[in-house]
Amino acid sequence: MAKTDRTSGGGGGSGMDLLRDELMDYLGAQIESLADKAGDKLSDVTDQLLDSAENGGPLPGLPGGGIVKSLVGSKLKGMKDNVVGKAQDLIGGGGGKSGKSGGGKSMNMVEVLDVGVPVRMAYDYWTQYEAFSDFAKGVRSVSKEDEVHSDWKAKVGPSSRSWKATVQEQVPDERILWTSEGSKGTTRGCVSFHEVTSDLTRIVLVVEYYPSGFFEKTGNLWRAQGRRLRLDFKLFQRYVTFAEEEPEGWRGEIRDGEVVRTHEEAMEEEEAEADGEEEGEEVDEYDEEQEPYEGEDGDLDEDEDEYEEEEEEDQDGR
Repeated sequence: MAKTDRTSGGGGGSGMDLLRDELMDYLGAQIESLADKAGDKLSDVTDQLLDSAENGGPLPGLPGGGIVKSLVGSKLKGMKDNVVGKAQDLIGGGGGKSGKSGGGKSMNMVEVLDVGVPVRMAYDYWTQYEAFSDFAKGVRSVSKEDEVHSDWKAKVGPSSRSWKATVQEQVPDERILWTSEGSKGTTRGCVSFHEVTSDLTRIVLVVEYYPSGFFEKTGNLWRAQGRRLRLDFKLFQRYVTFAEEEPEGWRGEIRDGEVVRTHEEAMEEEEAEADGEEEGEEVDEYDEEQEPYEGEDGDLDEDEDEYEEEEEEDQDGR
């Protein structure tokens, strides 16, 4: 009788509560199972389950994803906290915090690639941030605010991420250092260019990533960001190797986050140096042209001396 009163006496409200509890049990079992297995699916599927529930999108394996938001909204945070605890045990973070962002361990990524182009060409292509979306699968768009700041939008797994990057130091044909700030993490990075031969450049990319939030920490565990970076770096190598046009890179210089030499100033200095070299070559060519003339005079003088000696010998013989 009490059970009948619970199901029918409460009206629609108790029925919705029951449905909500069933859904929560199902979601909790699915996520905890993934966390326990500690496999690669933890990053991707957990992201889909919680991110979709949080934003009201469809859930994998469940019809009518839109209703989930209204059913689980009040309990979603508690369930996420439980899963975060499991993930922290796997990551080894426990309850402590470390790293620049104060949200977990940092991930260091180091990649080295050789590109069969001159160092200037490789560097100039790298400075064309807006073109990264043409070859990098992880980059959706890049827009530059000025020479120092740029806005990036990227795709990591099933989710989109955005951040603002700031160039801290930039020396043409040598290195670029930057930092970035986003809602899901921060980074510090450096890319350097090293001339191996006149037509071979070694590029060294070092990135320090500090994840923030459950999804990013889980992705950090499985090195998802590292795999994405490695793939896009190789795509850059291919993009530059098969390029048919000379790039128009930014040749300015940045120190401590400020432009100390603009692109226009750098180009003017290069043109002045080139003009000076051309004038020096013209002077050298003129000197080389004079040498044969002086040599010819010397040959004539020697011939005259030999002629006079022969005349003297003839006179002595007579």
